[in-house]
Parts: sequence; structure tokens; C-alpha cells
Amino acid sequence: MTEAKDERRPAGELEASVMAALWAADGPRTPGQVQADLAVDLARTTVTTTLTRLHDKGVVGRERQGRGYAYYPVEDAPGLTARRMHSELERDADRETVLARFVARLSSDDERVLRELLESGEQ
Repeated sequence: MTEAKDERRPAGELEASVMAALWAADGPRTPGQVQADLAVDLARTTVTTTLTRLHDKGVVGRERQGRGYAYYPVEDAPGLTARRMHSELERDADRETVLARFVARLSSDDERVLRELLESGEQ
């Protein structure tokens, strides 16, 4: 196995790092700017590919800047987590069972918060 493959990041770690950089930024960032913001040595093409994939997933938006794009998050971290939870729920046809098992595994504090949210109608 090559040394580069041995150093591969766990799935989603690079996307999470890129999102953290975008959330910390004060506006849209080009791939080169995101690359500079990251504390790891990555090729700009790797950052560009990651940003393109995030855009394709609808997680980041982009605007034309020169010959390329500058990217920005379309949701904050809690919104992105909620989107992921919803995507997982959509994958299973037996939503009732999935939800029941999810609720069964909540801590008592989380169950209380969920109950309060449902009763108040907040979203």
C-alpha cells in the first residue's frame, strides 16, 4: 500500500474541515483561500474537488469570482446536521420504526428538549 493511501482521512473529515473554514470566514472564499485557511497541506485541486462536491450536494453555494468561484455555506452547522438526519430518515421506508428507535436512544435531556419543541411547534 502506498504512503499516500496510508494517510487518507476518514470519510467526511475533509468536508468537515472545509465547512469549518467556510463558517469561520467573513464571506465567500475561493478554493485557494480555503486551502490557506486549512491547517493541513492539501493541493488546491483537492480543495476545489471537495468544494464542488459540497456544492453538488447543496451544502454550499457559489458565486463567480474571476475565472473561478468563491464558495459560501448555505446553512450553519446545526442546519447541516439536521439536513443529514433528514437524509438518513429518507433512506428507510419504515420511517416510524426509524423514528421510534431514534427516540428510544435519546438521553432524558434530549427527549425533554424534543418533546418541548414538538409541543411548541418550533422548527
